[in-house]
Amino acid sequence: MPAHTRTKVLLLLLITFNVLVDQWSKDAVRTHVAPDSYTELAGPALILTRVENTGAFLGMGQDWNPLAKRVFLQGLPLALMLFLMYRLLRQPGDNRTMAIGLSCIIGGGLGNLWDRFYLGSVTDFFQMRAGPLHTGIFNMADVSVSLGLVLVLLAYGAQRKKQNS
Repeated sequence: MPAHTRTKVLLLLLITFNVLVDQWSKDAVRTHVAPDSYTELAGPALILTRVENTGAFLGMGQDWNPLAKRVFLQGLPLALMLFLMYRLLRQPGDNRTMAIGLSCIIGGGLGNLWDRFYLGSVTDFFQMRAGPLHTGIFNMADVSVSLGLVLVLLAYGAQRKKQNS
């Protein structure tokens, strides 16, 4: 198998892995955790809870009308995920960090989109409270997207630094 084909297969596997971990974790939470429960996993620093988010990040858009939700919480994110996947698979490039980051963003985005399309809400279940850090309630797809964004920014910064040298 040519190297570029092998790279594309590995990136698709990483995307699939992200979606599967996200969906498995959400299914486990929906099955075993009562809605709005509160369980300390690592003292008060990591909390397991369960909420169904009909909006986006931190509940943004929960009160929007159904058409706005379809456009801004389903249609545009789906178009973005398809564009990113097209770009990634068309030219995975030599920047491994960028490719892994984009794969995490795509996998996490598709995981949350699955919930929005098929369940009408996204299951969120982790919250962190460590010192001044208090997060909103999030899920594994959000972790994947956040990690992917950090990797993309690191890759972009390294690329800019290399160009300016």
